[in-house]
Amino acid sequence: MSSEIFVEKICEEAVLPFYAHEGDAGMDLCSIDEYTIAPGQTILVHTGLKFAIPQGLEVQIRPRSGISLNTPLRIPNAPGTIDSGYRGEICVILENTSPESYSDSSEKTLSDKGNQKGPYLIRKGDRIAQMVVARYETAVFKETDSVESIGSDRQGGFGSTGVRP
Repeated sequence: MSSEIFVEKICEEAVLPFYAHEGDAGMDLCSIDEYTIAPGQTILVHTGLKFAIPQGLEVQIRPRSGISLNTPLRIPNAPGTIDSGYRGEICVILENTSPESYSDSSEKTLSDKGNQKGPYLIRKGDRIAQMVVARYETAVFKETDSVESIGSDRQGGFGSTGVRP
């Protein structure tokens, strides 16, 4: 099943989201600018894209697994949600979790392996995140005096089932 999402490229460098392989759930998003992200810094990476997302759908912005494994770069609000009513530019929040006191100032790139600490260079065209289109439902909240009599309480929470089967 597929849904139409209209996309506006607001600059020439923008790359339309794309599936790397048939059957993938996530589409890659690319940077339109060059950025250096210092240790401890959080930045907004621009994609140069605007979407018209139909009601009933959302776009989720998620990390790419290779970036999470091989760099200290993280998407701190993952998964980020882009609602159907938003018409601004799609941007990705990236945070460099390297310690701010890290002294090696040589820039690394997304191609570097080994989760090296320090500043990272994001280049134009780098695949910085992935996006997934998902259906959602809206809810109507009804106030009640007690939820105890509605359904059943399985008890527990916050690690109550332990860490081993």
